[in-house]
Amino acid sequence: MTAVANETALDVAVDVRFTPAGTPLAVWHEGRIWAVAADPVRWFARDSWWDTRRTAAVGSGDLVSIEYWRVQVRLSSNSALRTFELRRDPLSEQWLLESITDN
Repeated sequence: MTAVANETALDVAVDVRFTPAGTPLAVWHEGRIWAVAADPVRWFARDSWWDTRRTAAVGSGDLVSIEYWRVQVRLSSNSALRTFELRRDPLSEQWLLESITDN
């Protein structure tokens, strides 16, 4: 990702609520609920396991796919949109807010 003047790089834990279909519905960040206001975008990246030297038992599952969501969120129907980039590492259930961009 290319850094821009209105982007804040973070790496903080957040709570993400999902729809029954598995897409983000809202993000709890700094004591506020940010509602998802547009279709979120999901992708996966691969962890460089050779650098982390993580080992796992046979049959442990996918240990290298990092899940990402880019969501446009707002606090209320008349507030400005912001873009949150969320990340979940393969060995964690915790979501991290990786960056915030003002639209």
